[in-house]
Amino acid sequence: MEFRLSDEQEAFAQAARDFAIGELEPHAARWDAESIFPREAFARAGELGFCAIYAPENIGGLGLPRLDATLVFEEMAAYDPSTAAFLTIHNMATWMIGSWASESVRDAWGPQLAAGEKLASYCLTEPGAGSDAASLSTRAEQKGAAYVLNGAKAFISGAGDTDLLVVMARTGEPGAKGISAFAVPANTPGITYGRKEDKMGWNSQSTRPITFDNVEVPAENLLGREGEGFKFAMKGLDGGRINIATCSVGAAQGAYDAARRYMGERKQFGHALADFQALQFKLVDMLTHIVASRQMVRLAASKLDQQDPHASSYCAMAKRLATDLCFQACLDAQQIHGGYGYLKDYPLERLVRDTRVHQILEGTNEIMRVIVARQLLEKGADIR
Repeated sequence: MEFRLSDEQEAFAQAARDFAIGELEPHAARWDAESIFPREAFARAGELGFCAIYAPENIGGLGLPRLDATLVFEEMAAYDPSTAAFLTIHNMATWMIGSWASESVRDAWGPQLAAGEKLASYCLTEPGAGSDAASLSTRAEQKGAAYVLNGAKAFISGAGDTDLLVVMARTGEPGAKGISAFAVPANTPGITYGRKEDKMGWNSQSTRPITFDNVEVPAENLLGREGEGFKFAMKGLDGGRINIATCSVGAAQGAYDAARRYMGERKQFGHALADFQALQFKLVDMLTHIVASRQMVRLAASKLDQQDPHASSYCAMAKRLATDLCFQACLDAQQIHGGYGYLKDYPLERLVRDTRVHQILEGTNEIMRVIVARQLLEKGADIR
């Protein structure tokens, strides 16, 4: 297997690194402390194509493979996992609009989303439907030339700050086959946003519940056909799991780099920390876990790009492995910093807080195990 990136991929990653150093790193701590949603930074990301990396070219997207997207998100997450993670969500919603929206909706929204001029949220989770997404109860009933939405969503990233909502709602029978997807302008009458959640991390992106009370959505805003929503959602989650795993890898790389620098600068007992074998071993274990996670994530992205029949299992395994190992790497880097790692003057405590949720969202890591186990034991998949 070829592990070396092409010259074009290296240049793309370097552009993302330069953007992160210039636009994210100087402001990340303030955005976190003041819970600022950095729309201007997203607009500048859009100018570089980072708001529609794998969205189709017919809306102004780059149409690149998921593997290339991991290069961008990893570089950004090394400096600001929270802002990078929202960018992954926006990319997913933009890809959905470009792939399945009607021509009128695609033309009206696609180019603006791709450019970062407008931003999108993804609305799947509900108060009573988290891991069991197929049991969602938000309902959309067709009445003439419109659908009427009623229900509630929870833990929606960007809610209240974004312009378009990609909403999963039930149009038919119970279970996955009765779910459809809709593009809903965020300011549509009948939409109410709850209070901004006070979170442990991810503070540069707002998280709010959303209530839909007789919200009228034109029938042309249906994505694909009725009953295809859950299929779109699962396709989105495969890519979303790679994205979140990538953000964990990036954050861990940022934490590792900080720990390595600190070990060379800090002295105790007359020696640099880098001279102590116990800390050398800890640093090596961190790097080993980061490299292993990165390769697993890139393998899963390649499987998704190739439409491998077992891609979902690879995405689940990559998400489970990377978010667990890389969160621990962030903790280890914080430990190396000692008391300084607990201070907000250093990025370690923010990296730890921002990566903790990666083990929970896009399907908990326990659910990742369920997904793979079903493929192995119920469907007899030969995954190697």
